[in-house]
Amino acid sequence: MSEIASTAPSGLIQAPARAPAGYWSGVFKRLKRDRLTLICAGILLVMLIMILAAPLIAPHSPYQGSMIRRLKPIGFPGYPLGTDELGRDMVTRLIYGGRLSWLLGITPVVMAFVIGGLLGIIAGFAGGWLGMLIMRVTDVFYAFPSVLLAVAISGALGAGIFNAILSLTLVFIPPIIRVAETVTTSVRVLDYVESARASGASVFTIVRVHVLPNVLGPIFVYATNLISVAMILASGLSFLGLGTKPPEAEWGLMLNTLRTAIYNQPLVAMLPGLCIFVTSICFNLVSDGLRGAMDVRS
Repeated sequence: MSEIASTAPSGLIQAPARAPAGYWSGVFKRLKRDRLTLICAGILLVMLIMILAAPLIAPHSPYQGSMIRRLKPIGFPGYPLGTDELGRDMVTRLIYGGRLSWLLGITPVVMAFVIGGLLGIIAGFAGGWLGMLIMRVTDVFYAFPSVLLAVAISGALGAGIFNAILSLTLVFIPPIIRVAETVTTSVRVLDYVESARASGASVFTIVRVHVLPNVLGPIFVYATNLISVAMILASGLSFLGLGTKPPEAEWGLMLNTLRTAIYNQPLVAMLPGLCIFVTSICFNLVSDGLRGAMDVRS
């Protein structure tokens, strides 16, 4: 995290006033040469289209099952990926499960990006007692591992999608605050910020024109890296019974319900975990590609 905060904005803050267009064109050129990032982004795009078009492409109902067809193997006629413990089609359940898994992975990060980014920028630009207060409260959350903190908050609030999103948001706000505060502190002491302050520009104008364009990039890149962590934590909460409730389809919950079938149909039981793994890896690689493309020194 400190590496992102310390290196990512340095290439941005060195650019002259007319450089943003050339800078972003350079970012896109570097991304076009990064085949691994493009492949991972393509996989994520295909998955997104599938989960959004689930009612149109899903071959069966995600809730209707049959005890006669329970735990059918991969390749069974009419069920290419088999069926689960209640005879429900795995293809349909995986597609619909991606909806909740993506929702639980992206929504907390977006909320934490907005709240944590705002608090971090305030702490970094204002400094003084206000910045000290924000950062000391943030340090309190660092006393607990993220997994245990998410489990504790979800356990206190109770199971449910809303409570899981809220607990994950609270977990991700502190690290984003730390990144935002670090990059804002490094930007506010630069010459052009001091010049704008000396010319009589208001604090709002300085933050909007000179600070935000240089700090949002590193914060955004770091936030995209948290999406994979959020999906894993959300799946873990559902696996423990603290997230999504049956009969909803969600990859972590599907792992929990299929754990008893690991000896009968191991390939079918591992499919939700494979979806979590592929999605998390793709988000991580896309985040790394964005970080490399936005670092002009690379």
